Amino acid sequence: MSTRKTPKPALTLSLQFASDAAARAHRDHLPRHKVARWIRAALQRDGEITVRVVGADEGLELNREYRAGDHATNVLTFDYAHEPVVSADLVLCAPVIEAEALELGISHESHYAHLLVHGTLHAQGYDHERDEDAVVMETLETELLRALGYADPYVA
Repeated sequence: MSTRKTPKPALTLSLQFASDAAARAHRDHLPRHKVARWIRAALQRDGEITVRVVGADEGLELNREYRAGDHATNVLTFDYAHEPVVSADLVLCAPVIEAEALELGISHESHYAHLLVHGTLHAQGYDHERDEDAVVMETLETELLRALGYADPYVA
């Protein structure tokens, strides 16, 4: 019987903050070591991930251009490759995340952790469009977040 642990996937992380004041104000909520920890928790293979924190204008522009949405959304995932290395950009809209955290009565940190786990799963092909897929993805998110020390994001 082997007791060898499976090595955690390697992560190459680029963390960017837009020049927008709202995005820069969230820098303290996203220390690099925590962002890397949250993403690594959800990675199932090596990854090259860029995380960009933006303000409302850039968030709206990106959502309009790539998802035909008429509002800024909390996280956008641009996945370029699932194998052999996960390659993706995760765009987080700071003002939306701040408003949602306040509305949900949770910390910025726990909401960012959830959205980075969520976006990282999307980057690997997970989806929540169909009910069956949503159950799989949300169950995995809950397990990962609990292992990281955060509450189930789907329980009100």
